[in-house]
Amino acid sequence: MTRLSEPDHTGAFVEHLDLPPHRSGPLDGLGFTVKDNIDIAGHKTSYGSPAWRDAHPAPKHNALCVDQLLAAGARCIGKVVADEFTYSLDGESQFYGTPRNAKAPDRIPGGSSSGSAASVAAGLADFSIGTDSGGSIRVPASLCGLWGIRPSLHRISEAGVLPFMPSVSTVGVLAARREHLDMATRMLLRSGKAPARPLRQILVLTDALEVADEAVRTAVQAALTRIADRTGITPEPVRFSQIADAGASLRECNENALRDLQTAEFQSTVGNWIEAHNPELGFTFSMAYGNVLAFDRIAALDSLDRCERLFEAINSFLEPGVVICFPTTPVIAPQKGSLNSLEAVIDFYDRTMTITAFSGVARLPEVTAPLLTVDGCPVGLSFAAAHYQDEFLLGAVKTMLG
Repeated sequence: MTRLSEPDHTGAFVEHLDLPPHRSGPLDGLGFTVKDNIDIAGHKTSYGSPAWRDAHPAPKHNALCVDQLLAAGARCIGKVVADEFTYSLDGESQFYGTPRNAKAPDRIPGGSSSGSAASVAAGLADFSIGTDSGGSIRVPASLCGLWGIRPSLHRISEAGVLPFMPSVSTVGVLAARREHLDMATRMLLRSGKAPARPLRQILVLTDALEVADEAVRTAVQAALTRIADRTGITPEPVRFSQIADAGASLRECNENALRDLQTAEFQSTVGNWIEAHNPELGFTFSMAYGNVLAFDRIAALDSLDRCERLFEAINSFLEPGVVICFPTTPVIAPQKGSLNSLEAVIDFYDRTMTITAFSGVARLPEVTAPLLTVDGCPVGLSFAAAHYQDEFLLGAVKTMLG
């Protein structure tokens, strides 16, 4: 790991720290960063917003997930940039700048765990903890060529993590190496011995492939061929309508389910504070917040019921021993500053969240692996398993990828 005594040109850090481990443990010798919506005792948490930072006192205690890692032997080396109120997938912050994507320096890092991805991709940290609701770990991991995991909802304690979307958001990990992702995640999951259940079936979500660029689809197929050769298991295609019900589409997970749940909860958490305090808001966030203000939460209550039906259907379909895979993002990282038109924003967000909403609405554990390269840029390939099958998924990824 590159140490912070060396120059840092990543723009990833809000604050450099050197918090020693509480004691020795399995993570001895590893350094990690913390997304700036997760508390570190004595250091203000900005939530990606200087106005939020200035209006709140420094926490007295670490978030519980931070203490877990320190107690396992890891060292915390800093707090890193988060997108404003973590309500973004692009990683471009008006207040903190755009952390550098080490794998594609002229392109965005992805968000909202932008600083987490940038610090790990640059070799400044072995792993980072962030949060994921609509893809805020998975998207930057994909665009920066990293391993990332969104665990099953609420498997990891969120005590000391700032409020966002309680029914969707979860703490997760980004890492440069699969072994470090596995080790840190198991500590946070409080896992015992890994279950012995073997991988028996690999499904490919064809609807997600159809959303992706052609070059991404080609790279996915090549990766699946390598996985089949390694495991002896031939990936089988499956359509979302086979998982949910006839006529259902993958877009429904986002457009008519998860998006409405997220918006309603954001109104009740961050929205209430914004309306009471009228803070300075960044230009990009202000546009997104306009949609929050205009949202009809009563008319959208049917979406909450739809989320529950999709959760039940997807998890009934994903039997023990089964993983389902798809491209983590449908595109490579866009050029910095290119998301400057409504058309470009809609294309990036709608296609990306059509894919990321699948695990979000079903509360699935999802691992994104840095397996694909398109036009010299990284793209992740994701693997998901049924709700609360996190340990099985980690083991299955090792089986498939080594």
